[in-house]
Amino acid sequence: MRDLTLEPGVLKVASAFPDPPFEVDVDGADTGFDVELMQLICADLGLAGHPVRYTGDDFNRIFDGLADGSYDAVISGTTITPEREQVALFSVPYLEFNQGLVVNATQTPQIESVADLHGQVVGIQTGNTSDLVARKLLAEGAIRAIRYYPYHAILTALDDLSAGHIGAFIKLSQVVSWLVKERGDLAVIQQIPTHEKLGIAFAKTNIRLGAAVNKTLADLKVGESFDVLYRKWFGHLQGD
Repeated sequence: MRDLTLEPGVLKVASAFPDPPFEVDVDGADTGFDVELMQLICADLGLAGHPVRYTGDDFNRIFDGLADGSYDAVISGTTITPEREQVALFSVPYLEFNQGLVVNATQTPQIESVADLHGQVVGIQTGNTSDLVARKLLAEGAIRAIRYYPYHAILTALDDLSAGHIGAFIKLSQVVSWLVKERGDLAVIQQIPTHEKLGIAFAKTNIRLGAAVNKTLADLKVGESFDVLYRKWFGHLQGD
């Protein structure tokens, strides 16, 4: 497997933080579902994992690093979309989730679903697939405006929601469910059925690495490793 990567024997993997429970910073150490999944994959392929933190404002620019040889793979709760498949090669999907609608339940208890967002400003992260949901709502006149935040500024967006500067925030349901656990005023009130399939991205030319990772993912799902990892990071969120 050494000849499949930019640096022999090393798999350089880019992720964006914070994106719990996919990417979590615990006392300065990188962990989370995606991080531990890549550790399992690296162990199976006989590669040493080398994490790379993506710090750009627009998540969609993370794929540039695959084309320019900055890293071998991207895993960051990444939805597979036709647009992204134009610039990257994706693994088989390893999880599927919906978008979640977060509101300030204290200040705006009248908002119970996207149908109640008329006149509201909705926050999203730049380059996030929640943009597709927000743009559709805007086109339908269901919201007043969209406020874009740099991808790494998700906590600022939630602070703005707490302060009443925006009326709602949209992001993958499991991520926002995790982030609002300690915020008593905020609540994920609806799962928007987008059925987003998540995958690991590679350079479009690295078909062999993609195939090797797909085989490992299949093996992990046949055994218990994947289920154990899923229960560890998502088990407590299943009621959301």
